[in-house]
Amino acid sequence: MTDLVTLTIDGIELTVPKGTYVVDAAKRVNIDIPVFCHHPKMEPVGMCRMCLVEIGTPVRDRSTGEVVLNEEGAPQINFGKGLQTGCTVPVSEGMVVRTNTDVVTDARDDILEFLLTSHPLDCPICDKGGECPLQNLTMRHGPGASRMDFTNKAQLAKHYPLGQLIVLDRERCIQCARCIRFQDEIVDDPVLAFHNRGRYLQIVTNSEPGFDSIFSGNTTDICPVGALTTTDFRFAARPWEMTPVASICTHCPVGCNTTLSTRPEAAAGGRTVIKRVMPRQNEMVNEIWMCDKGRFVHHYADAPDRLTQPLVRKNGELVESSWDEALELVARRLQEHKDSVAGLSGDRLSNEDMFLFQRLFREGLDSPNIDQAQARLGGGDVVAQVGLSHGSNLAGLGKGDAILVVASDMHQEAPVWWLRVKQAIDRGAQLVLLNARPTRLDKFATHILPYAPGGAVEQTHRLLNAARVALDGEEADPLQAASVTLVQARHLVAFYGGEGLTLDQTEALARVLANLLLLKNDEGVNHAGRANNGLVAIWPHNNTQGAWDMGIRPDAGPGYQPLDEPGMDAAQIYDAVSSGNLRALYVMGADPIGDELMADRGQLDFLVVQELFLTATAREADVVLPARSWAEREGTFTTGERRVQRFYPAIPVVGESLSDWQILARLGEQLGLGKPPYAAGLVFRDIAQAVPQYEGMSFRELARVEEQWPRVGDDDLYYGGTSYDNKSGIGLQWPSAADNTDASVEMYELTPPAGAPAAGTPEPPGESLMAIPITVLYRSGTLIDHSKVLSTRIIPPSLLLHPADAARYDVQHGDMVTVEVAGRSVRLAAYLDADNGVRELALLRGALLPPGVAIAPLQIVDVEKQAAPVEVQTVPG
Repeated sequence: MTDLVTLTIDGIELTVPKGTYVVDAAKRVNIDIPVFCHHPKMEPVGMCRMCLVEIGTPVRDRSTGEVVLNEEGAPQINFGKGLQTGCTVPVSEGMVVRTNTDVVTDARDDILEFLLTSHPLDCPICDKGGECPLQNLTMRHGPGASRMDFTNKAQLAKHYPLGQLIVLDRERCIQCARCIRFQDEIVDDPVLAFHNRGRYLQIVTNSEPGFDSIFSGNTTDICPVGALTTTDFRFAARPWEMTPVASICTHCPVGCNTTLSTRPEAAAGGRTVIKRVMPRQNEMVNEIWMCDKGRFVHHYADAPDRLTQPLVRKNGELVESSWDEALELVARRLQEHKDSVAGLSGDRLSNEDMFLFQRLFREGLDSPNIDQAQARLGGGDVVAQVGLSHGSNLAGLGKGDAILVVASDMHQEAPVWWLRVKQAIDRGAQLVLLNARPTRLDKFATHILPYAPGGAVEQTHRLLNAARVALDGEEADPLQAASVTLVQARHLVAFYGGEGLTLDQTEALARVLANLLLLKNDEGVNHAGRANNGLVAIWPHNNTQGAWDMGIRPDAGPGYQPLDEPGMDAAQIYDAVSSGNLRALYVMGADPIGDELMADRGQLDFLVVQELFLTATAREADVVLPARSWAEREGTFTTGERRVQRFYPAIPVVGESLSDWQILARLGEQLGLGKPPYAAGLVFRDIAQAVPQYEGMSFRELARVEEQWPRVGDDDLYYGGTSYDNKSGIGLQWPSAADNTDASVEMYELTPPAGAPAAGTPEPPGESLMAIPITVLYRSGTLIDHSKVLSTRIIPPSLLLHPADAARYDVQHGDMVTVEVAGRSVRLAAYLDADNGVRELALLRGALLPPGVAIAPLQIVDVEKQAAPVEVQTVPG
């Protein structure tokens, strides 16, 4: 009880944790203290003074320290001479707070009048109108008439672009500094600042390009006025005109909870469209934040080039067809080639889609030849054993805990995980990094253990061995020091990616990390099967975890049940397409030709593609089946933390498209799999019966909600911002094997490390560099290319070099270079980066190596000089 404090606010006695601020304590008992600058996720600054309250503390006898009692036997309270800011004063034992006295109300009235002296009264046309804290508080506390001479109002820029995505109205800004503090404290992108003084104090950007942050959209959510707006929503709709629909982000394994704001649009012929995407609170997943990719890429759902009805190839051309004709043709041709058929699935699709996809092949066609089209990261079966334990929340990590990140640029691969890891470090957690190059996490790391390209498995194995030695009391080098940090940590979460690694290497890496987690410390306790401990794979897409769970792999079915006779994996399927050993191929939600995994359709007799757009692969297909986007349907995704989450339909169906699972169910009916289900919930019911890890789950259970702190989305939008509260489900996390107290997870048998460099790692011959493909958040692709607002942020295929290596080839920043790598000749833009570049390492951004190749020697064979060389700099992103 020493960590709890009891106080009284407006006559209500409450007990809250020590260190809680008065404003936050009042919120817990539904007492309203208005704020502008304060936000429960940021440190208090007391700038706006809107939260002024009367605060009294018990009078104590100076000689004894005892509380002085009044005539009635109650503590005597001293309220002092003035009001105090409730957002900066921590609660104390016996404190008494008064929030609704005349003096407090008068102070609020005065603050509102002061703020309005230069604030434009343009509520009828302001984007924030209807969800504006200043508007609401003005109606409650503001004066009925202004004493300010209109001619004395400050005239400032009304449409000032801070960057390509965010516009500032300088007249509306009330200088609360929420945006500045968010960028500095929360996401470590201090690209905004105050400029000038007094009435002409203004927000400015100090980055080039302007407002260079992948989290910039969050500032519009927490801005308490209409000063910050997004370029794609500014003057586009009013809040009361839109319908909010709960959804899930589809762009990375974090699984951010979102809300799609929709409205019928005249320009779309009266069709309901998505007007904006905003975060939806889930404190266990994304809290109240999201990255800009998740916020702005939604435009593809309403793109005019969406596929609207089936296409069948006739006389060499794809022509429109009916569903009956197309499905009959697909079913017949697949049956004709059932002895030589394979399926490739994307990992952005829902669990329902992938479950019926594997069922179609394994039960309808008796074929085990299915895999993820881009199977780049292994270890899903290891995650099922020692994955992040049930009940975990990254927000619970802090002092005494440790985080390990291997082979990943988390900032670009899973931005909100990066944000939450950074915040855990701010709370005192220690970070151990293993990577072949610097990333945005380096500045926060306690220990950095670099390795040669391709050497992640060996370095991690050395870390494991050092941990065993450290348990014997020895600590002789940085490797052992890092191992002590991990093994002796109260909680340990290990993240791993696949940068510079083959599929087999990532599988081996996951096993080494599992053994590290299973290693017992001095107290005989390991880091598996307990909350806030375990392994997390930084999967390449939003539902790669679901693909593993549903059995989209050649050697195991749903629920990781091994198959007696494994089929061909993705690499073998691509080889078979080229060699003619495969006659029919079904591609769902993937573009292997566009992604350069296949050169063309090879010698296939029959190719069917199920897609949103006419991709490069679809253009070569015999049948193209139009699918619905995630916004037109319902279903479930599973995050990288194994949390199953539900999303809902928000906009009408485009044309005659069907949900992927509906297409597969109708095909399954023609292949003898019975009557198709009529709802996604029925498919999920079958999943819960077939996948042991999903047992007991249902759409109803996934829609369950619980009270979260801080509370956002209430009527008092000034407290947490305009992020939506969660009324549609926080999801369910399935337990790993280590969570089962009746089961014992054994350590994996490991192959001893071969030493550095890793076995099979090619040495760069002569003057060559070693090339590693790296992930960039804004890489060109089918979906993001439909978002005009992000067009200037998309990074073209490029080569990132250290200035010393560039000098060897006479390459300057911005030159176009032709490189030879892995048997290919590629033309790329070259960028120089002294901070993130590594000597003798060439980082390929947006350019992939052939399937199965993770690193390769690279030779620059030609340099095309640009007209005017630019200064060497740290490359944005």
